[in-house]
Amino acid sequence: MTAVSPYFTFPRISWWSEVMNADTVIFDAGEHFQKMSARNRYHISGANNSIKLTVPLVNGRNQRVPMKDVLIFNEERWQVQHWRTLVSVYKRTPFFDHYEDSLSVLFETPFSHLIDYNKATMRWVKQQLRMQFEEKETDVFMKDHLDADVDLRKHKPVSRQLPKYYQVFEDRLGFIPDLSILDLLFSEGLGTVALL
Repeated sequence: MTAVSPYFTFPRISWWSEVMNADTVIFDAGEHFQKMSARNRYHISGANNSIKLTVPLVNGRNQRVPMKDVLIFNEERWQVQHWRTLVSVYKRTPFFDHYEDSLSVLFETPFSHLIDYNKATMRWVKQQLRMQFEEKETDVFMKDHLDADVDLRKHKPVSRQLPKYYQVFEDRLGFIPDLSILDLLFSEGLGTVALL
């Protein structure tokens, strides 16, 4: 199976479920940034509700350039804030300690372009899940990718049931489906692959 997708920041569980059996994922670096999308944000569990973590952008969300040209606004200390939030929420989960050292590097390394940060987050997760799909990239936006079986650029959650697993604040909030893959990974470790 071949899928076409944008580069997301720590994609949702449903995205990983879609590419679980992919042989190839074609990443569309030529598409224009879409505001209000997961291209620069991800959702995690929180004590009172889900938390949206957003990578700030130069020119805000009003981008009129291809994804490959979107710049991160590094005047804000967003990486420090994101990391502190992840530690605060997930430090007591069963597998956070297992991933902490390698994951923290993504929050210590400076990135100027959103696409480079997104590539790094997705490749980190791919490595943790030991996925083998081949990565290809296109710089030219194509409305229809004839080579692709699945188009994840408008990523809508999958229709099938997503896995239910232990969540840190489930006793307060109930189960929140389809958060960032980080939520599942910190709770289940390599068991994530079987759940996907």
